[in-house]
Amino acid sequence: MMRGLMICGILALLVGLLWIGQGTGTINWPQSSFMISRIQWAWYGAALAVVGVVLIWRGRS
Repeated sequence: MMRGLMICGILALLVGLLWIGQGTGTINWPQSSFMISRIQWAWYGAALAVVGVVLIWRGRS
């Protein structure tokens, strides 16, 4: 169970960081992404990253 939380948390954190990068226009990959330079996706990414950190924290205890 704890390993599953850690894996899900790491994946959520990484995807959240990718969304933040795409939403702010820092990461332009893939070129055809509809999320690039759309700030709402940076906010969604921040929320997902927070969920990821919580899952990682819960998986460690």
